[in-house]
Amino acid sequence: MTKPRDTRRCRWCGRAFEVFAGPGRPRAYCKASCRQADYVARQRRDEVGLSESELIVARRDLDELRDKLYALEAAVEDVDRDLAEAESEQDLRDALQWLLDAARPLMGESSLT
Repeated sequence: MTKPRDTRRCRWCGRAFEVFAGPGRPRAYCKASCRQADYVARQRRDEVGLSESELIVARRDLDELRDKLYALEAAVEDVDRDLAEAESEQDLRDALQWLLDAARPLMGESSLT
């Protein structure tokens, strides 16, 4: 008999992964490298004296994230306009594809991980 599954988000990278019911603590990370990266980050946080809610992010990483969010925001605005003017099913498909293409960089491997 297969044990029921649960889906969670990785504490480090935010990627969704399956957790299987069973003995012990449920997994909090999608892979061992994420668990290790979180451990190192916690050690560094303690060395610097930051609280759990504080975070140090490299300006380059923050700028990259802002650029991706700006591209997504622009795509949403474009798609809103395109949907109002859509005349065919293909127009709707094209608008959806444009939005998905803008959103995918935010879903993949982030440089913040």
